[in-house]
Amino acid sequence: LMTVPVYDYVLMTEPLTDDQLASIGWSNRQGLADSANQFHYYRLTADNRILFGGYDAVYHFGGKVRPEYEDRPESHRRLASHFFTTFPQLEGLRFTHRWAGAIDSSSRFCAFFGTARRGRVAYATGFTGLGVGAARFAADVMLDKLSGEPTERTELAMVREKPIPFPPEPLASIGVNLVRAAMDRADHDEGKRNLFLKTLDAVGMGFDS
Repeated sequence: LMTVPVYDYVLMTEPLTDDQLASIGWSNRQGLADSANQFHYYRLTADNRILFGGYDAVYHFGGKVRPEYEDRPESHRRLASHFFTTFPQLEGLRFTHRWAGAIDSSSRFCAFFGTARRGRVAYATGFTGLGVGAARFAADVMLDKLSGEPTERTELAMVREKPIPFPPEPLASIGVNLVRAAMDRADHDEGKRNLFLKTLDAVGMGFDS
């Protein structure tokens, strides 16, 4: 099992007024993310709403993908709390939209590559929510693989090697939740990774692998 689905949750605010936008100093409209293991990402829309998502990455036993998993009020409430911790000057702002969706996660938390159908099909998967910035690179890798000619990209270890597979249930569920708990502890202890996370890093599983 090379990928598992984890659910990511998102909120969208009502449009900010000019004064509210000025109060947060987000003048250049950059896409933002924090540096936590369980990170948040933020975007400003064209009509000055803030899209705010991330943090919770929820895995359901057996790797099931179901529409009802998208409705998880506790995750959206947690996001709202984190939003106002990040932007206390926007207290009272309303959220007009919320949604969720499954992300394909690999054990090394970044994409891996391969071919199928005797080299006639190339694939990239396992982006773990980090696909927007990596999609163009992945497309170039797939074109290289389809050409059959080695390139600087196809010689990279991350392209040549596959991630460690996830174990079968119930070990997959236990492992995913142990990793989430350990990352949460690290995020609340100035990023200090415990022995469990350091061991996973050493064997090639996790953000720092």
